[in-house]
Amino acid sequence: MGSAFSEPAFAKINLALHVRRRREDGYHDIESLFAFVDRGDLLTVEEAEADSLSIAGPFAEGLSGGSDNLVLRALSLLRTITPPGAAPIPPLAIALEKNLPVASGIGGGSADAAALIRLVARHFAVWAAGDNRALILASRALGADVGACIVSQTRIGLGLGDELSVPAQDDATGIAVLLVNPLVPVPTGPVFAAWDGIDRGPLAEGSVLTAARAGRNDLEAPARALCPDIDDVMAVLRAQLPLLARMSGSGATCFALFHDEQACLAAQERIVTDHPEWWTMAGRLR
Repeated sequence: MGSAFSEPAFAKINLALHVRRRREDGYHDIESLFAFVDRGDLLTVEEAEADSLSIAGPFAEGLSGGSDNLVLRALSLLRTITPPGAAPIPPLAIALEKNLPVASGIGGGSADAAALIRLVARHFAVWAAGDNRALILASRALGADVGACIVSQTRIGLGLGDELSVPAQDDATGIAVLLVNPLVPVPTGPVFAAWDGIDRGPLAEGSVLTAARAGRNDLEAPARALCPDIDDVMAVLRAQLPLLARMSGSGATCFALFHDEQACLAAQERIVTDHPEWWTMAGRLR
């Protein structure tokens, strides 16, 4: 056995998520403002005799550690795109600490797969340091938001969400953020299927916070119809007087941005006291 390496899988939030149209292939063109919290799941990897994936943590129950898991699929993908002449990726024993709720609109398996990709690229020297382009392009086979999760920095996502660009001005890095989930899973497919098909326009121009405040989440209404608990979470978050409160992705996780960490932690304490059945996580945007 060799050295063990660890890599965080940062929680993803959509500061804004505009659904522009339903495509003929059944997918949707979106415009999203991705941001990432400095906390999330954790992967630990070491060389082994055979590939394996073990899952522990508060949200491990019911998750498959088999070849259908997105983490192992990411490892298989990396082996297919190893540059000619490079040493092969050895068998790996992967341990996933699952701290983020499942089917919750904050990256989940995509963040875990992206963490595995970053870790292998960094520690097994298959790709040039800092060269994420080939990895991001290849990751489209795993899901549209895996590329953004590989970067794990604020990005604008177009198309299926996999056409990434850097915002003109990122004034959101370091902002305190509180995530709240009522612990009701909300599958993405039914939420997109329930979107009303109305194009309400593109992301606004300007800084990240300007675009976020002017933006919206077009999936919030259909998600609330499927999961009314989201209404309760949003009402409680808005009562904390944040800079911005919104649902992330297809739900059910909602987030609130705050001027400072003290206000964020005070809001978390109040919510935990009043709603101990909810999941919360406080952090900062990366």
